[in-house]
Amino acid sequence: MTSSETPVSSAAQAPGDPARAADRRRWFALAIVMTAAFMDLVDVTIVNIAIPSIQRDAGASFSQIQWITAGYALAFAAGLITGGRLGDIHGRKRVFLIGIGGFTVASALCGFAVDPSMLVASRILQGGMAALMVPQVLSIVHATFPAHERGKVFGLFGAIVGLGAVSGPLLGALLTEWNLFGLEWRPIFLINLPVGAVALLLGSRFIAESKAPRALKLDLVGVGLVTLGLLMLLYPLTRGRELGWPLWGYLSMAGSLLVLAVLVAYERRKAARDGSPLIELSLFRVKSFAAGVAVQTVFGVALGVFFLTWTLYMQIGLGWSPLRAGLTGVPFSIAVSAAAGMSVQMLVPRFGRKVLQAGALLMAVGVLLYIGESERYGLRIASWQMALPLVVMGLGMGLIVAPLTDAVLSEVPREHAGSASGLINTVQQMGNALGLGLVSVVFFGVIGDRLTPAQVGPAFVHAFQHALVYVTAVLAVIFVLMSALPRRPAQHVEGGGDTGADAAQTADGAAPARQGELVA
Repeated sequence: MTSSETPVSSAAQAPGDPARAADRRRWFALAIVMTAAFMDLVDVTIVNIAIPSIQRDAGASFSQIQWITAGYALAFAAGLITGGRLGDIHGRKRVFLIGIGGFTVASALCGFAVDPSMLVASRILQGGMAALMVPQVLSIVHATFPAHERGKVFGLFGAIVGLGAVSGPLLGALLTEWNLFGLEWRPIFLINLPVGAVALLLGSRFIAESKAPRALKLDLVGVGLVTLGLLMLLYPLTRGRELGWPLWGYLSMAGSLLVLAVLVAYERRKAARDGSPLIELSLFRVKSFAAGVAVQTVFGVALGVFFLTWTLYMQIGLGWSPLRAGLTGVPFSIAVSAAAGMSVQMLVPRFGRKVLQAGALLMAVGVLLYIGESERYGLRIASWQMALPLVVMGLGMGLIVAPLTDAVLSEVPREHAGSASGLINTVQQMGNALGLGLVSVVFFGVIGDRLTPAQVGPAFVHAFQHALVYVTAVLAVIFVLMSALPRRPAQHVEGGGDTGADAAQTADGAAPARQGELVA
């Protein structure tokens, strides 16, 4: 073995050995991309906990606060696969740096927004930049680390996801409570500026450039059709109540189905023409994949409805501070992290899809317990009285989120693993955006237009209970859909082979991060 072939971990290396320097550089690169993933994850959870403060201090309407969260999710979902392909074509380092730079600028625009409309537009831009940044994280890891080291790297990645899930709400609560420099909620966005600037500077120095040997072409028409269809559905949903449900809203929602049909026809022609559609329609011939996509979409709807209404219930309905609301959610986040690790390592290998179905049932039980506790104690409910339903819900969610992607991908051909994982992540984010849009129907739809201060609390408590009934029904649908998943889902282990590892090169490998993001 020559000196150039000596493993970088060898003790025989001299301090100035280029291999040792390269080893240090790749670990610096890992720290940078992990920081970016953490920043994206925490940003979403921070915003969730600060929504009531934004609504009060910025004078945002209820439809605008829905779009502050839904706009981000929609922009991220629409751009995710294209962002991954841009990295494959033009270089992952380059696209990552553009994404993190744009994300930092968008954060500044959010922090200095002069009105709610500017905040919504800035959040949409932030989601689009995240769609460039996040898909490159696993692709850069794949290109930087050999297969035998990826297990350790992805273990660190999982720890970052768990840390973000727990720390995000608390950080958002603290930043909002502290009211730094009299800026109210704005520091939740401005905190990204120094982090993004440092990541941009160090990333340009330490991240090595890489491209895919066979990058697919862009499908901008497909992205446009997906975005148009979702906007035609979501905009009337969020604005309909305020505008008195006009006729054009119903026509727009019906027209979204026509746009979806055009999308399917276009994607079929594009696949035949150049083999690079946004959506690989042949995947839907795999029963478990089609069912899994439905599960991911509906699961996203349930989470979108729950987390926004939960925040509004605690802070506006019960009048709690952001810090108290953030601390109340800690048992939930811990339960999710604990159950997620247990489900992948111990339960799914032994019991298969029954673990996922048990997770759906457990979440439903937790939601029903929450309804019962809320009805029993009303406005007098305490944080500790929410702990039991939240822990039960968190355990259920943890049993689902970690093994679900592997279960959905189990019967997908290896050559389509990247496209399939990207599509799974995309539809979950689209489901989340749809759930946030439905909040205007299942939550705000049962709240009167003109409430006295004494009526606000009871009205929001009742609306939260009403929304939880819908969440329970959605979880029942998820349980049924899971019966089409494989009985014993095979786990696609990163680095287990060249083909399997290639899945992480595309956009398409960002699923674990985004699943963790929904925890908070």
